[in-house]
Amino acid sequence: MTTYAVKASEIERSWFVVDATDQTLGRLATRIATLLEGKHKPIYSPHLDTGDHVVVINAAKIKVTGNKLLQKSYYRHSGYPGGLREESLEALMARKPEIVIERAVKGMLPQNRLGRAMFKKLHVYRGPEHRHQAQQPTAAEL
Repeated sequence: MTTYAVKASEIERSWFVVDATDQTLGRLATRIATLLEGKHKPIYSPHLDTGDHVVVINAAKIKVTGNKLLQKSYYRHSGYPGGLREESLEALMARKPEIVIERAVKGMLPQNRLGRAMFKKLHVYRGPEHRHQAQQPTAAEL
């Protein structure tokens, strides 16, 4: 018996569209991360990027449970003294809802070069329109 190892040249990538309308943020992010990593494929290999491209539409219509809209905070730092900025989930959703999904998914991917390559295949849009009709994406079963 021999073990089959996929080669980088044999990886076929497909495109999926995910509608985020009324989806819970964390559950949606785990399903997207699975598609980006390629764990849904029988050829999955942890040292190769076997994942697919994912287009998320209606990012502004996600939902969260409990009091997370007011209590969950996102932090960033400018690099200067006193440059720490804090923003609530509610304020970030009003300003740029794409970042909320991107940060949730990015935290679930590997924290290395491979994870950064996987993250580049994520495309998030606020509304129902996206720029990837030419790739003929299929609706993802979540």
